[in-house]
Amino acid sequence: MEENLDKPLTLENIASQSHFSKYHFHRIFQSSIGMTVTEYIRLRRLANASSALLYTNERILDIALYYQFESQESFTRAFKEVYKLPPGKYRKIMSDVIKNKEEPKMESKVKGWFLSGSNPFNYEMGVDYEVVHQGKASGYLKSKTVSDSSEFATMMQTFKANQFVGKRIKLSCFMCTEDVETDAGMWMRVDDTMGEVLQFDNMSNRPIKGTTNWSHYSIILDVPDQSAVISFGIILSGQGTVWADQFTFEEVDESVSTTNLEVYGELLEEPVNLSFEEEIGCKEV
Repeated sequence: MEENLDKPLTLENIASQSHFSKYHFHRIFQSSIGMTVTEYIRLRRLANASSALLYTNERILDIALYYQFESQESFTRAFKEVYKLPPGKYRKIMSDVIKNKEEPKMESKVKGWFLSGSNPFNYEMGVDYEVVHQGKASGYLKSKTVSDSSEFATMMQTFKANQFVGKRIKLSCFMCTEDVETDAGMWMRVDDTMGEVLQFDNMSNRPIKGTTNWSHYSIILDVPDQSAVISFGIILSGQGTVWADQFTFEEVDESVSTTNLEVYGELLEEPVNLSFEEEIGCKEV
């Protein structure tokens, strides 16, 4: 879909790429993304069109037709529904806003987020109005003076766990990357009042590398009764850029498997095999 937003797209030809029937694909997609395939494509086309309005001099009609709208009128109706302004007015107002913010953008803070990691001074975070998944902006994390692949930074938030205690939660977002040499991903951690890690996943077993289009990613963790703090964000190791948009938290039931990377063994009643003579899994030949 990401590679063909400027071309006709149907549920049939999209589903065929996944080797599912269109009905099964539609159910899976709507369950994961929270909207129909048609709605998703429409929002992605509008997001790309909003970027074209701000960063190109293309006529509104040409942008509308390029992103498969039947006319400028239908494009204007759809655009105004999402962005609350007609395309021409959006271009004028937002272009002025971005122009005025262009200089301080590199040093500006992002509301609610902070930069951390092993070498945060070698990275920058910010708001991007050009590379956007939906809406007007996305967040990004980018390497600046990184020379060692072991360096990393994270754009993150921390909040009290109260509302999720005793629940299994799913953190999702959309991410895309450019020239990520080591790896990038999303992460979430659940800590107790002493700062001990109870649950953790940083996608180290499914890292994002290289240059990728917008894709949907999820982390699923339990929030035990003793939980106090939940931290989450995006992480970038080494050089490259990662963008994120549309973070969501939702409660899921226990039929949804967790992605927790910490493996805790069974607590035994008493010590065993102290002489190391008991073998496990040996078969007589």
